[in-house]
Amino acid sequence: MARIVMKFGGTSMAGTERIRRVANIVRKQAAGGNEVAVVVSAMAGETDRLVNFCREANPLYDPAEYDVVVASGEQVTSGLLALTLQALGCKARSWLGWQLPVRTIEAHAKARIEDIDSDAVLASMAAGEIAVIPGFQGVGGDGRVTTLGRGGSDTSAVAVAAAIGADRCDIYTDVDGVYTTDPRIVAKARKLKAVTYEEMLELASVGAKVLQTRSVGLAMKEGVRVQVLSSFIGDDAVPADDLPGTMIVSEEEMNDLVEKGEMERQHVTGIAHDKNEAKVILTRVPDKPGAVAHIFEPLAAASINVDMIIQNVGRDKGETDVTFTVPMADLARAQALLEDKRAEIGFNRIITDSKIAKISVVGVGMKSHAGVAATMFKALAERGINIQAISTSEIKVSVMIDEDETELAVRVLHTAYGLDASD
Repeated sequence: MARIVMKFGGTSMAGTERIRRVANIVRKQAAGGNEVAVVVSAMAGETDRLVNFCREANPLYDPAEYDVVVASGEQVTSGLLALTLQALGCKARSWLGWQLPVRTIEAHAKARIEDIDSDAVLASMAAGEIAVIPGFQGVGGDGRVTTLGRGGSDTSAVAVAAAIGADRCDIYTDVDGVYTTDPRIVAKARKLKAVTYEEMLELASVGAKVLQTRSVGLAMKEGVRVQVLSSFIGDDAVPADDLPGTMIVSEEEMNDLVEKGEMERQHVTGIAHDKNEAKVILTRVPDKPGAVAHIFEPLAAASINVDMIIQNVGRDKGETDVTFTVPMADLARAQALLEDKRAEIGFNRIITDSKIAKISVVGVGMKSHAGVAATMFKALAERGINIQAISTSEIKVSVMIDEDETELAVRVLHTAYGLDASD
């Protein structure tokens, strides 16, 4: 018997027909004698609808009241799933964030989970009851409802799994696992049997949309084994235990899988792309100590994440150009902040470009193998794709290119690293 947390996203919960399909998947898992907790998202599009209501009611809305409104989406789906499970003959009940409770800290609309009181829900599960828990929501120190920000249900599921000591956390989504790259771009992309927490963290942060970054970080910290599966399977499909998706595991477990011959060790695990980046160039910045700090301090204070940074050798003595990238959504704000600080920074012009893309190559194998970056640069050069900027980490190399060349670059690199599935 295993203790399993199952999480279903918005597309899986979009309407009573899909909720019935989810209930059947959950029922099969419980029928195998497992203790089961289910974490659910709001129906697809529902959170956006509720956010728009808040904006219409008051453009300068109070974040605490905003949380009351948007948390209701998950409350509805948790109640509906519990009702549907009961109709199938299962013992089930919903547990709202404040009933467990899921205690959170920090600001409304972007709260962080501090701890989860699991005693009551564990007693309920031990008695054979399926616990249905709304994701994305918790309760603050003042007793008010809080929400965790976009993608928060993944984080909720991992936190619940850690709190109840689950054997694993199954994240059911609209894809059936983690692929070597986006299968819509590369038809020969392969589904991975397992990836490490580190690799998934990098892939999620550079554009792979499978899992939310915070949830992967929490799984890594708490040692929760996470599996990514598809909820869009037929009613007669086998349970998750017999139809594995992709496991997100520790490096030690990955090494065990390689030693047993269940996984092949690749230098590169996957290729990710992100078109939601914008390039900013500040021209003729004074080339002196402290000048770059004056650029990035106001951006950091405004929580604007800066990724790739290049400081060019100045054309004129004492001046240089500084290039960096920010998320597209923050471009206008970053531009306004820098204009405000023009006199302090001392730059000449701001040049921006939103028609760029970031292509990233990720793999734990890079730690011990040289030449990964060289392969990337050579493959892109052979196809005439110009690299505008580069950033690296221990297990990642990212390059900035023209947005129009995104799909070509992904295909070229997927082939260059031998990731194409054989026919």
